[in-house]
Amino acid sequence: ASRELWSWREGDSSKARKRLEQKPLSIERTKGSEILFGIAPCSLALSQSRRDLFRLFLKQSSGSRRLVMSEFVLQATARGVPVHHVKRRELDALCRGQVHQGVCLEATPLHFKSLEEVEKPDLGDEDSPNRQLIWLVLEQIQDPMNLGALLRSAYFLGVDRVVTSQTNSCPLTPTVSKASSGAMEVFDVYSTDDLRSFLKAKTAEGWEVVGTVSKPEDVENVPVISCLEFRWNKPVIIVIGSEGDGLSLETQLLCHRMLAIPPGRALHPGIESLNVSVATGILLHSICSQKLRHSD
Repeated sequence: ASRELWSWREGDSSKARKRLEQKPLSIERTKGSEILFGIAPCSLALSQSRRDLFRLFLKQSSGSRRLVMSEFVLQATARGVPVHHVKRRELDALCRGQVHQGVCLEATPLHFKSLEEVEKPDLGDEDSPNRQLIWLVLEQIQDPMNLGALLRSAYFLGVDRVVTSQTNSCPLTPTVSKASSGAMEVFDVYSTDDLRSFLKAKTAEGWEVVGTVSKPEDVENVPVISCLEFRWNKPVIIVIGSEGDGLSLETQLLCHRMLAIPPGRALHPGIESLNVSVATGILLHSICSQKLRHSD
């Protein structure tokens, strides 16, 4: 009996020890801060001056990533940001189990820029009639993974500006930054609280407003063409609708044309559309490649 009691106590204390080991240390956050995670977002946030930075957290003994981690230490030191080497479970707790790649950064959030406040600066010769400009407008994109992927594609393919509707749109969160592979850290994102007035104003300035649709038969009163047939010779706005419903009817009616992506086969019912970020990448490549050809 005494041997059984001893073994029970040993097992019990072992479980208690494991519980203590598994419980992450509590790291008190700076008021108003958020936790960025992932190598690209944290590195780019450190290299820019767009956020206030508080603390960098790096995983202890990160093996094959030691060189990357030493570069982070140099970056943080140059910016005067304290570096804390912590265990993986602390990083997991900081970013709530997201894929952090051994790096978390405590910083102030990024916010949308207001179109109304900064309509003209830093746009160079945008008013030149020969300048091919392309803006991407997002109506009610709610999924942070989609928003991040959209920003990554827009930045990569050469979109001049991204504008979102304020209503029912995903904010610029750390998840968006990670999904954008850090593009959010270097690429300004604008927003407007009156998308209809904004599109009307750009039309009056001579821009073409082009909507997007997955099923051409769903559109009334606006011509629908294949993105492969689309040609443009003046500033253009591409408007992308929400994941579930697409463009609202009010926004559709402000478009001059609608673009569709032709499928490569007869589609099975229920698999008739693309993910919004994938579709946008295809459309932007088709349109931006014309811009590149014209600039040669």
